Amino acid sequence: MKQWENEEEARKEIRELVADYYHGFLEPRESKEGFRAGDRISYASRVYDEKEIQSLVDAALDFWLTTGRFAERFEKEFAEWIGVRFAHLVNSGSSANLLAFMVLTAPELKERRIGRGDEVITVAAGFPTTVAPILQYGAVPVFVDVAVPQYNIDVLKLEEALSKKTKAVMIAHTLGNPFDLKAVLEFCRKHNLWLVEDNCDALGSKYTINGKTKYTGTWGDIGTSSFYPPHHMTMGEGGCVYTDDPLLHRLILSYRDWGRDCICPSGHDNFCGHRYDGQYGQLPAGYDHKYVYSHFGYNLKVTDMQAAVGVEQLQKFPSFIERRKHNWQRLYDALAGSDAAEQIILPEPAPSSDPSWFGFLISVKAESGISRNHVTRYLEEHNIQTRLLFSGNLIKHPAFDEYRDTDAYRVSGDLSCTDYIMNHSFWVGVYPGMTDRMIDTMAQVIREAVSLENDAHSGKDGL
Repeated sequence: MKQWENEEEARKEIRELVADYYHGFLEPRESKEGFRAGDRISYASRVYDEKEIQSLVDAALDFWLTTGRFAERFEKEFAEWIGVRFAHLVNSGSSANLLAFMVLTAPELKERRIGRGDEVITVAAGFPTTVAPILQYGAVPVFVDVAVPQYNIDVLKLEEALSKKTKAVMIAHTLGNPFDLKAVLEFCRKHNLWLVEDNCDALGSKYTINGKTKYTGTWGDIGTSSFYPPHHMTMGEGGCVYTDDPLLHRLILSYRDWGRDCICPSGHDNFCGHRYDGQYGQLPAGYDHKYVYSHFGYNLKVTDMQAAVGVEQLQKFPSFIERRKHNWQRLYDALAGSDAAEQIILPEPAPSSDPSWFGFLISVKAESGISRNHVTRYLEEHNIQTRLLFSGNLIKHPAFDEYRDTDAYRVSGDLSCTDYIMNHSFWVGVYPGMTDRMIDTMAQVIREAVSLENDAHSGKDGL
């Protein structure tokens, strides 16, 4: 067996072997041979190189397993990059949304605390984990319609949705396209409401208000992100909750870490210097502060192995954003200048925004008579992966069967655009691993799908 002089020498050789393994077995074929006609074009995929694997192995060699030095580094660097004071890693984007909402139920928030029966304005055209925490905590989601072609909340309907019970707005930026943050923020400030930005599909998007430009997720009281493999960057499973508010920061830590009162980092004791001299609740004086629970929380922490991947992904992230923008624009230009543009609605970025696109949304015009399902089936048969806009209309799903026709939720106005999306919309990917040839191939197949379906509908030969 080889003898190393020291641990660093051993780790260096292991890192070199990992790099050789990556280049020999894991490096994407496209980077070596190029994209070939007929290859599958996924809506999303991981983009990584040997550095993520080296970092992951480095964390494995530490064998710390839980949150540790890589997580601490990521939280610090991520907070600095996105421009917030506090960022806390969690085990998924769904947990990030759960945690963001959970802290708003804390008694420390006094009259602004969200309780059972209080209302939270949201939308039904999105992912269910934006809404799930509201229902699970006994609050009432109030569903407002969205607007096409931005696919975000229709801000003209906010005042109509307001009631004396309204405490918050919790909505997502759809596929990287920011919602009208200026209007939503003005509404929230006017009525003293919390704003939770579900930023899971929009990391890296920017929005400008009165000449000030910031990343989405940092305008509201709390922002959330997901690092699931299809998202803007990945650590496998993982998410993040971030804020500038010191009280919310303290609550996030507590609820994420079992609900405890202690703020000692994992593996450290007596961080505050007062472990045995406090008086809490009805506990005996001097009860070990490490086991004092001020809230009913969970263990939602991320592992250091996941964070180790995220540390390297964060270094690549600015290039990911630029490639997503490039891919989105190239696909838009290819479709906007085609005959297919007459039969479909192309997406539009929100005014005052600079989106970091997660996907490219397309709606088949209802008046065209073209079936969305026929188009997506054609794309899938030609190796173009498609997705719908998540739930379409969430309240139409089986999960709502037990809530339907009860006062567990409320619909403000109608959800006509939401239903339109449910019936006519789909999206394809623009992830940074896509090449120009892949984008051009995808545009060609979309044009074919719309043209053939249109010919069939009009009675022409073709399908």
